[in-house]
Amino acid sequence: GYSLSPGRVGPGRAGGIPGAEAGCRRVAADRGNTPVSALGVLFNTGAGQHILKNPLVVNSIIDKAALRRTDVVLEVGPGTGNLTVKMLEKVKKVIACEIDPRLVGELQKRVQGTCLANKLEIKVGDVLKTDLPFFDACVANLPYQISSPFVFKLLLHRPFFRCAILMFQREFALRLVAKPGSKLYCRLSINTQLLARVDHLMKVGKNNFRPPPKVESSVVRIEPKNPPPPINFQEWDGLVRIAFVRKNKTLSAAFKSSAVEQLLDHNYRIHCSLHNTVSSFLIYYILCTVTYILTSMRVKSLTSEVFQKSLKEIPENFKIAEKIQTVLKDTGYSDKRARSMDIDDFIRLLHGFNSEGIHFS
Repeated sequence: GYSLSPGRVGPGRAGGIPGAEAGCRRVAADRGNTPVSALGVLFNTGAGQHILKNPLVVNSIIDKAALRRTDVVLEVGPGTGNLTVKMLEKVKKVIACEIDPRLVGELQKRVQGTCLANKLEIKVGDVLKTDLPFFDACVANLPYQISSPFVFKLLLHRPFFRCAILMFQREFALRLVAKPGSKLYCRLSINTQLLARVDHLMKVGKNNFRPPPKVESSVVRIEPKNPPPPINFQEWDGLVRIAFVRKNKTLSAAFKSSAVEQLLDHNYRIHCSLHNTVSSFLIYYILCTVTYILTSMRVKSLTSEVFQKSLKEIPENFKIAEKIQTVLKDTGYSDKRARSMDIDDFIRLLHGFNSEGIHFS
């Protein structure tokens, strides 16, 4: 089944939701202000199990998600189900992913015997290790240690979803929306913004949780770009990874690393090998066809010569370092620093490298 990764870092449970729809048996009352012992559940604060106790914050999250009656919603980490119940009142279905069997039991109790029960599907396990189901929107208070991998799992998910409203640690959220020149601008920022529109919606203080976490939180809206940019993401990420290892260094200096040069030299030789293999067969076929037309008697004698001439050998004195620096100079990015480069800058730089047969994946 689908699941949530073990352990939670930072606030990861929603609370403060009143009853169900009209005509249903009223679900369990707000548990945000109920003592932990009274619930029969000992929350693992070391794993980041913190109940969101402020109903105003919960309602605000739901409102900002702009959920529709026909929506299927993915929730990661439903906890005792307060946020879940609120969403069940508004949507067609909620698929809730939870790791803790005790909290799964609490969630089941919340909806048992109500008209909401048939609209809830619970998956248990590690959400990072399984394929995501179809969903229209994702609303979640994530375990903070899976924030980055889960964001990119979402953004690479197909078919496209409409939006995600996610709770993150404050600093992580600010990195997601950081712009070039900002101290927090990093690889995470540019990779996320390549694939999605990201907006910081609101701050959520520690005192909105019971027990209070050690970090402040923020809610972020992520809307994937559809259609996505026509870029090979592995190639893109390979370039960005090199540039942001030392984002304050010039790109000229960043690409002088011996490890980087070895990687790009290896990729370059593979590219040349594949390219020449294709070229050799095409040229061989064309020349042999023409030669055969002229005189079929000479085809065999020309075969080896034609094949050899069609190959483009890499010079013995070839140095990838010189080629890298030439590309950086020709594109005008030799003295640029990653911290101040935007998406268009990196697209132009990637095109410059690829045009010269230098690849990053």
